[in-house]
This record gives sequence, structure tokens and C-alpha cells, in this order.
Amino acid sequence: MYETTGEQSLLVGIPDVAIQKSQRQAQASSQSVAVIEPVTKSSTQPQTVRVPMPITVRQGFLEVREVASKEVITAIELLSPINKRTGLGRQKYENKRQQVLASDTHLVEIDLLRAHQPMPLFGETLKSHYRVLVSRSESRPQAQLYSFNLNDRLPSFLLPLKSKDSEPIVDLQALLTDIYQRSGYDLKLNYQQDPIPPLSKKETAWLDHLLKTETLRENESTTGEHDS
Repeated sequence: MYETTGEQSLLVGIPDVAIQKSQRQAQASSQSVAVIEPVTKSSTQPQTVRVPMPITVRQGFLEVREVASKEVITAIELLSPINKRTGLGRQKYENKRQQVLASDTHLVEIDLLRAHQPMPLFGETLKSHYRVLVSRSESRPQAQLYSFNLNDRLPSFLLPLKSKDSEPIVDLQALLTDIYQRSGYDLKLNYQQDPIPPLSKKETAWLDHLLKTETLRENESTTGEHDS
């Protein structure tokens, strides 16, 4: 858990200027008679603004632990906008990420967000919309990076465990499809709108054709009939 103030973090600390009264001044002012002096009315009028309010964010993650010792074997992180957006949330996550990478715990980092800067890596040659990082503790600093785009099937990978354990296959595409169907996202999402951030022209054409094929977006002719 941590506090954030939206897109940019705000640290509230010691004020730059403070106005104080000495004890002698306070006593003198309490004994004096109040004098009302004429004040010239200012032409400056206040405007209504909003101040950044701290919001407590609960960030979920998964851990694979050994039953007997409670030792954390693998940490699974699904990145959220708070993790990737510049500010306190990203700083907190990067600190936590460094702690895991410096330990004997495996790290699986799943980034299914196109927006904001991806997490730092060295030696990455392929730029992509999405990424899955599988970092085995015994192989660091080398790690496996699965790079894929919007029109690609989500990858499957082995979940790293202890050397003596049988590692299960994580099929991200099957998991996402199951969650999508059980949650009824085809009814909740507005597929008439374009995605944010915007796609390239080629990707936009591919997405438009897919949504119309799946009857999740109306054809122009159908839309015209409805408008008329």
C-alpha cells in the first residue's frame, strides 16, 4: 500500500515561509485596543481550483510460497497504470522490483499495458506493445523476455519454481479468454470507441475488421441505418 496523488506524486514537507509571533508580541497584541483601518478593495478575485489529494492504492500481486518454510519461491506481478506511470507509484514498484531481483526469489512480470514507459531492461532489441519477463534467480542477470503485440496470441511460459519441483505451464491467452467470458466484458466494454493510446493505421484497420467480424462493432452501413 502507498499513497499517490494521481498522475504526479506530491510530497508535503516543511513550508518555505512561516509566520510566527514571539511571546512578547502576543502579550502586547492581547493588551492593545483593536483599531480598524480602511482597506482598499483589491481588484483580484479568487478562482476555484482543486488541490491534489492523496489516494491510498492497494496493489495486488501473487506469491508462490513453500508450505513448510513459508519461503517465497516466485513473485508474480501484473503491472497496473500506477506501476508504469511516472511518480511515486512507479518509484515504489521499481524499489520492490530491485529487492526481488537481488534475492533468491524468481520474478514473473506481466505487462499488458501499451501506455507509459516499460520497466527498465538491458539488451532488449524488439519493441512491442506487451511484455512478459521471466527472471529465474539462478540465471540472473539473464532473463527470458516474451515480446508480443495486439494482434498476437498471448504467450505461454513455464512458471519457475524450485529445481526439484515440476513447473506448470501458464497459458496467458486461455486465462484471459476465460476471465473475459466469465466477466461478460463483451457487454461492459464500448467497442465503438478507439483504444487509448491510439494505434497505427495498420493496427487500427486490423482491429476494426476483427471487431466487425466478431459483431462487437457495427458496420458503417448498419450505423447509417440506425441513424436514419
